[in-house]
Amino acid sequence: MEMLNSNEYATFYQPYISAALATNLSLTDLLEHAKIQLLKTLQGLSPEQIDFRYAEGKWSVKEILQHLIDAERIFAYRALRFARFDKTDLPGYDENLLAANSYCDEKDFKAMLEEFTIVRQSSVMLFKGFNETVLLNKATCNGYQMSVRAIGFAISGHQLHHLQVIKERYLTKIG
Repeated sequence: MEMLNSNEYATFYQPYISAALATNLSLTDLLEHAKIQLLKTLQGLSPEQIDFRYAEGKWSVKEILQHLIDAERIFAYRALRFARFDKTDLPGYDENLLAANSYCDEKDFKAMLEEFTIVRQSSVMLFKGFNETVLLNKATCNGYQMSVRAIGFAISGHQLHHLQVIKERYLTKIG
């Protein structure tokens, strides 16, 4: 199991990092494993399950999937910039703004699962191309330092978090 130092990420990433590290998988193995878990859970959901919201103002499963795709693209971009020793303080982003403007209702869920798979494969290849020196490189995003490898674990941990929420709050509420 890889251990990350607490100075490699902001404390608000701790739940995601902990979930990722608890798997005892290497970074790229974890990215693959998490992808498989998500696809096994979401493939074959009914339209009712895909569009279900467990409470007013909460995202649907479809919107969560789009959020995961968007977030992974943003985090992979950050990892690339940090890996190439770009020390520019990158800005944060508003996940709710992105979700509100994602036009998920117009998208085919099966195509979204394929998009997720392609984005994840791109992330796997990106992180496989980084050596140990690059993985430990840190830069700043939204005023917080983060290492390249912490970004990779945050991608997986973030996805595992949302998958758990889907299982607990969506799939148990609707059959």
